[in-house]
Parts: sequence; C-alpha cells; structure tokens
Amino acid sequence: MSAYELVEGNFSDFFAIPFLHYRDSLYVSPMKSDLQRMLDGSRNPFFRDGHGEFTFYTVRRDGRPLGRIVAHVHHDANRLHGQSRTCFGFFDCADDHEAARTLLDAAEAWGRAHGGTEIVGNMNLTPAQQIGVVTDGFDAAPYTDMAFNPPHIPQLLQACGYTADFPMTTFELAIERFDPEMLLGPKQRELLDAPELVWGRLRRRGFVRVMRDLRVVLNESFAANPMFVPVSEAELLFQVGEMMWIVDERLSPIVYGPEGPVAVGACIPDLNPFLRETRSRFRWNTILTFLRHRRRRRRAVILFGAVRPAWQQRGLAPAMMYRSFTALRAAGYTHVGVTWIADVNAPSLRQMERLGARRLHRLHLFRKSLVAA
Repeated sequence: MSAYELVEGNFSDFFAIPFLHYRDSLYVSPMKSDLQRMLDGSRNPFFRDGHGEFTFYTVRRDGRPLGRIVAHVHHDANRLHGQSRTCFGFFDCADDHEAARTLLDAAEAWGRAHGGTEIVGNMNLTPAQQIGVVTDGFDAAPYTDMAFNPPHIPQLLQACGYTADFPMTTFELAIERFDPEMLLGPKQRELLDAPELVWGRLRRRGFVRVMRDLRVVLNESFAANPMFVPVSEAELLFQVGEMMWIVDERLSPIVYGPEGPVAVGACIPDLNPFLRETRSRFRWNTILTFLRHRRRRRRAVILFGAVRPAWQQRGLAPAMMYRSFTALRAAGYTHVGVTWIADVNAPSLRQMERLGARRLHRLHLFRKSLVAA
C-alpha cells in the first residue's frame, strides 16, 4: 500500500487541491492571492496581532496532493465564550478515507497541543468569514462568501468520528418576482422620511473611513449572536479591503443618525462566475475578464445587515432591505443570495419565508471531542 505523506505549510499544494479533485463540483476557490495572504501570519492581523494561532497541512500519496486542512485557535473567542476550542477550516479532500483521516488526525493533535478540548469546523477562518460544511443542496451554485463542498466531505467527517451540529441555511431570492413594497409598513415609511436619519450608500470614495465607522455598527449589532467575537479595525480592513474595487455603489445602504452610523446593509455583486472563469488566478487578461463580467452580472449577495441595538425593533432593517432590493431591480440584477442563517435565528428565518426566498444549501458545523473517553 502506498504511504500517505503529511506536509505542513505547502501553499502550492494547498491551493491546487480543489482544482484537482472537485472538477465536477460547483465549488469556487477564493482568489489565489487572497487565500495566500489569509494564510500569511505576518500579514493577517488575526494571527499577527495575537488573536489566534494556526498552521495548515496537505497530504500526498505517490507525490499526488489529495487533501488540505487548516488547524487554528481563536484565543479571543475562547476567552469570551469560556471554551477551549480548536477549529479546522478549508477541509477539502479527495474521496479518500485515509487521506481525510491523516489530515484530521494532524489537526486534532495540533488542537490538543494548544489546549483544545474539542475541534469544530469548517471555519475559514472565523465566524465572520465562511463557516460550515454543506450537507444538502449540492446542485445549487453558491454565491460569493458561501461555503461549499461536494457530498463526500460530510461523509468523510462522519466516518472519522465527527458529529453534525449548529444547522444553518443559505437562501436565494428572485428579484424579478419580488415586490420591494411588501417590506414597507407605516414604521418603515416613516423611517425613510425621518429628518433625523440620513440615507447614504457605500462608495469607493472614503471607503476605508466608512468601514472604520461601520465596524462599531457591526460589533454592536452582532454582540449577542452565538460565536460572534468583536472584530478589530485591522481585521475588518484586512477582510474587506479588496471589496472597495468590486463594490457596486448602488446596492449597499448606510443609515446615519445623530450619533453617527446606525445601520448598514452590505450587498455586493456575486464574483463566483468571474472566479470560475479565471480559475481564481491573476493573469494578463484578468482585468478584462472582470470588466466583461461586470457588464453582464445578474447575481448579487447580501453579506450582512447590521443595526445598532438602540435602533433595532423599529423597522429599520426592512427599510434598508427595501432600499437595497429596489436598487438591485433598477440595476438589472435578477437574483440575490443570502449567506448563512442559523436555525437558532428564528426571526431571520421567518423573514426569509415571508419574502419567498428559496433555500439553497443546508450546512452544519462538525464537532469532535479531543478529550479521551
């Protein structure tokens, strides 16, 4: 039998693995340069500034790369939530049990060495980024920032002793069949015309300054959500810095009150068709390809909606959605995706049902104890 070789820190193999083994899958890789900077501990402030630690592995057999995984720990999350949790992310693998077992064993050993009593994933790399393993909906094309994998990945995890937990769902809404007016009641109409509120849009000009302001809205809005950890300014700018170049200035409403920004709805064009065509690499014609896709884009994705606590339960979120969906229709978009909503978030799930959104993917986190029974 051929031996399986575990390798630490080989980025070339790490990037190549989905392209080698997911050829019939709808999986879309992040841009190679973005993935490389995420896994550079000297550049990524999440690791550079001491919020977490990580390593990554690949596995080969007969010189052929078969799988990859990141093992990481989020120190801030463990302190905030009273946990001793290690996480894995970017678990992508051929349908090969021994390769999967080799990778997961390595991540588990790394987790124990860093004080972990359990391991959970996928988290790529924090709850503010892609999370989850797709367990249903494999025929639905994912949008930007949606986790995706072929059906054998949850099967491999279960075969290696992992249990599905924390169910989530992604959604899609057909804009041309949706009337934004249904979002407006008396409260929402009053807010749209309220003299104390100023309605703006996320633009490239002043993007960094605005994102610094919106970090406060984001952190306050999600403070009570499971797993959420406040995002530092450096982390946020590192994650969204490239978004400045792909933002459609018509789509993302920002609301300002007397105290400053009070709400934001982050909506961007879906980049996955562009990434698939370029195979997630920069080449001589990448800019031309991007410009061609920008002219014919029809899909967008809502990354998040955030409202400061003092303004919640007052109808501001539906009013923002009205602004965003009206802009999407006017700009010629036909479909919008909504990134994961957890089953514990019943109000948001009811909102999706009222809007007639279609369920795209079912996702779970997969969990395993690192404590000997």
